[in-house]
Amino acid sequence: MTPMTTIPLTVGFDLDMTLIDSRPGIKAAYEAFSAETGVFIDADLAVSRLGPPLAQELANWFPAEEVEERVTQYRALYPTYAIEPSHAMPGARDAIQAIREAGGRAIVVTAKNEAHAKLHMVHLGIDPDAVIGGLWAEGKAEALREYGAAVYVGDHTGDVRGAAAAGALSLAVPTGPCDDAELRAAGADVVLPDLTHFRAWWDAYRAG
Repeated sequence: MTPMTTIPLTVGFDLDMTLIDSRPGIKAAYEAFSAETGVFIDADLAVSRLGPPLAQELANWFPAEEVEERVTQYRALYPTYAIEPSHAMPGARDAIQAIREAGGRAIVVTAKNEAHAKLHMVHLGIDPDAVIGGLWAEGKAEALREYGAAVYVGDHTGDVRGAAAAGALSLAVPTGPCDDAELRAAGADVVLPDLTHFRAWWDAYRAG
C-alpha cells in the first residue's frame, strides 16, 4: 500500500506593508529617480498608497507612452536605494516561524518585481518557501491556487480580492493604505491589528 502524502497547510503573504515596511526604501528610490529624470514625484504621497503595480503609480507622473520605459529605469535604481532602508513589520518573522512550527508552508505573493522581492527577503533574513512576484489583486489567485494556499494575508483591498478569487481565507492587517473598515467592506474574513497577533489567531485557526 502506498502511504498517503500529507499536503502542508500553505499560507500566502503580501509583501509591502504586510511583511515589510518598505516605505523608507521606496521613498529613497523615488527621490533618486526623480533627480535622475528631472520629473517631480511626490515620494511621500507615492509611499502612502503602496500595493498596486509600479506602472500604476508612475502613470501619475509620466505620460502613458513613457511608463514602460520609466518602470525599467526605476527598477535599475531600486536595489541601490530601496533594499537596505526597508525593515520587517512587527510580527512578520514570528508569523513565518509559527507556520513552520506547525509543519506548514509560507509563500510570498506580491505585485512587486520578483527579483526585488527576493532581495528584500534575503536582506531581512526572512526565508519563505517561495516568492512569486508580478501579481496584483485577482491576479494573485494564480499563485495562491498553484501552491494550494488556504489563507492569504495582506494589507490592501486588492489582497482581499486576490484571496477571494483563489477561494482562500482573507486575513487582513490595516498596516498599509487601507483601514479596518475598508478591508472589512472589501470582504476580508478576518482583520487583525497587525502581525504580532498572527500566532494566536493561527493557533486558534488550526484548532478548528
